[in-house]
Amino acid sequence: MTENGTSRTSRRTLLLAAGSAGAAALAAACSGPATTRGAAGRPEGPASPASNATPTAPAAATGSPTPACVLTTEAGEGPYYLDLDRVRSDITEGRAGVPFRLDLTVLRASAGCRPVPGAAVDIWHADSSGTYSTGKDTFLRGTQLTDAAGRCTFRTVVPGWYRGLAPHIHFKVRPDRDTETTSQFFFPEELLLRVYALQPYARRKAPAHPNTRDGRYRDSGAAMTLNPSPDAAGYRAAFTVGIS
Repeated sequence: MTENGTSRTSRRTLLLAAGSAGAAALAAACSGPATTRGAAGRPEGPASPASNATPTAPAAATGSPTPACVLTTEAGEGPYYLDLDRVRSDITEGRAGVPFRLDLTVLRASAGCRPVPGAAVDIWHADSSGTYSTGKDTFLRGTQLTDAAGRCTFRTVVPGWYRGLAPHIHFKVRPDRDTETTSQFFFPEELLLRVYALQPYARRKAPAHPNTRDGRYRDSGAAMTLNPSPDAAGYRAAFTVGIS
């Protein structure tokens, strides 16, 4: 069962399997009816914070072979997406939680993995209590435009858990007015359990296994989960999203 009560979709998306320098990251199938087009993604391995400033050059630019690709499930945005177009990097709006920095790079797989500048990237997720902003509320959701290198950064908090699903961050990439890619990021279970032992998350008793109780995570989470690095009082992660 998905977030809006429908079954998981069988649509597929390309994921670039090759790793690169930077903080660690994830992506995974989102719940809800499928609304996306061909997409790709690549988690990045742990590295020093300074390495985030310069992403790995696309294969076409370096002359190295094109990265291998694998297929994974792609699905819709779930019931909590709001097309607010709030362009901002810090989306916390005072919401308490363990700080989390997410660095994203958008590449076009069909063009030799070249950066996609000017793409609108939206993220949204639940707060520490598992609650999404709705109506006039806008906490923990926002939009960034990628720079000339296809990069953007969001500052938020580690999401809380809710309703039997693996904790996640939704994202949508809109390179133009006619196409979009929607999916979600997961977190390592051991990190979630450490975070959920802290306030304000500890106000609720966390599940013993926040991820593996979710069938979608069991299906594709191993290839789609962050490996966050410590960053001051919180964590940071990076992910390269490839679009067709």
